Amino acid sequence: MDFNLDETQQDLRRLAADLLAKEATEERLREAGLLSVCVPEEAGGAGLGPVEMAVVLREVGARAAALPALPALAGSLALSRYGTRHQQTRSVTVAHREPGRALADLPVTTADRTPEGWVLTGRKTGVPYLESWALVTADEGVFLVESPESSPEYTSTGEPAATIVLDRTPAERVAGPEAVTEIRQIFTVAVAAQASGVLAGALELTTGYIRTRKQFGRALAEFQAVTMQIADVYIAGRALDVALWSAAWRLGQRLPAEEDLAVAAFHVGEALRALYTCQHLHGGLGLDVTYPLHRYFAQAKHLSHLLGGQDAQLDLIGALA
Repeated sequence: MDFNLDETQQDLRRLAADLLAKEATEERLREAGLLSVCVPEEAGGAGLGPVEMAVVLREVGARAAALPALPALAGSLALSRYGTRHQQTRSVTVAHREPGRALADLPVTTADRTPEGWVLTGRKTGVPYLESWALVTADEGVFLVESPESSPEYTSTGEPAATIVLDRTPAERVAGPEAVTEIRQIFTVAVAAQASGVLAGALELTTGYIRTRKQFGRALAEFQAVTMQIADVYIAGRALDVALWSAAWRLGQRLPAEEDLAVAAFHVGEALRALYTCQHLHGGLGLDVTYPLHRYFAQAKHLSHLLGGQDAQLDLIGALA
């Protein structure tokens, strides 16, 4: 398979990179249409798929921008596949994670059908940028819930997240149980794409630093121990990229993608390990919260947490083997 970006994807990447370099705000992303690239054309978007979602999120990650791009793009892509025309026009966030359960586990949140409609009971954690509508997975499928009861959570980046409490909360059904796995897959690709960009941005920052920072009259990059460590960071980035683009492509082609997704999710954890190396190579400056590297480290930690950490991914890889 060819992982080179086509002309449309290259144009999208340049647009995202140029825009984020000038003004990384939600308003500017919406004005440029970058948050609606996965919304179907008939609903006002560009009608693009998982690879294009990954292209935009990788650029967001490369600048460690604190923006709601991940939930907006993952939510709109999910609705483009399963939602009605009216549902596809809504701005949503994804609520899939549950306390004490791995990301790949089927949800224990229950959906009951009453004479008045569907109601949900359960709890969702780590719901990013909850504003109005949440796309919630449950045992009987995928549902939209408007302004659910919630409490704020702390994140390493300072970005808003919430725990949603559902107690026979009215919900609007989007799709049946067959959609639950794909919602989780879309969310995983989105997280991996942003993590890939975070690692690429941190690598660029660190290589620039070791080229110019001198010790004992020599640039740090001239020391063999330093070059070996920065090479490990590069390898971690390449490993994540291979799994990410394979998973995104397979998801776009509606092919089985579980193994690629599990490997990509594992390497999101490796990206966090690589950020520790970047911190180390910066010396004391790497711990300065006012230095840009801190934003990349916080993003990597947050994204790894969203997927449940490496141990959960190793368990899934073993189960799939």
